[in-house]
Amino acid sequence: LVLGTRDYVRKTGFGQVIVALSGGIDSTLTAVVAVDALGAENVTCVSMPSRYSSEFSVADAQMLADNLGIKLMTAPIEPMYLSFLEALSSPFAGLEADTTEESLQARIRGMLLMAMSNKIGSLVLTTSNKSESATGYTTLYGDMTGGLAVIQDVPKTTVYELSRYVNERAGRELIPISVIEKPPSAELRPDQLDEESLMPYERLDPILEAFVEDDRTLEEIVAMGYSDVDVRRVISLVTNS
Repeated sequence: LVLGTRDYVRKTGFGQVIVALSGGIDSTLTAVVAVDALGAENVTCVSMPSRYSSEFSVADAQMLADNLGIKLMTAPIEPMYLSFLEALSSPFAGLEADTTEESLQARIRGMLLMAMSNKIGSLVLTTSNKSESATGYTTLYGDMTGGLAVIQDVPKTTVYELSRYVNERAGRELIPISVIEKPPSAELRPDQLDEESLMPYERLDPILEAFVEDDRTLEEIVAMGYSDVDVRRVISLVTNS
């Protein structure tokens, strides 16, 4: 991951990168890889909290930036979110709030990142992992925004393994332990948890590997001991995505 990031950024002539740092484990690992690849002086992170961002996530982002010695800018998205909701109030009249409003937050963040990229000439690094990307648990023009998806081929369970390895290698909590231990959440609505929309990653990732990497059929994966309901759901998510 470090080698690929270093080569891509240097060979495309950027030199510097921007990472949206949410306090979640995916953006955290992406920032660590970027620093290892390019040096702290070439990595800028941006915190873009919303009404749903927990104070713990904001604090974790700052702690990681301090640990890595990288610049962290803060750009709250609430004013823009309110403006978009107002502009959409007529088209959305009478309709219940759903994933549309959740995705809107991600798209505002993507727009801010690309504006910064255009202005200062830094490459935006996308932070989506393989588990989310393969199942469509990600937002087009939102958290998919960027020029290089650093952990696009890393399953979520491996993201956790790599994060623990980073701390073992450093001999300290370079990545705050709270980032590793808290339940994964996109924080786009109150009390949101990833597993409510997907399933626990410990169940999801082995099925994904069998279907996507090993090209196993539904029947073959079920015969490996996985739930028929889970397998059908994962295959449906991947094929629809």
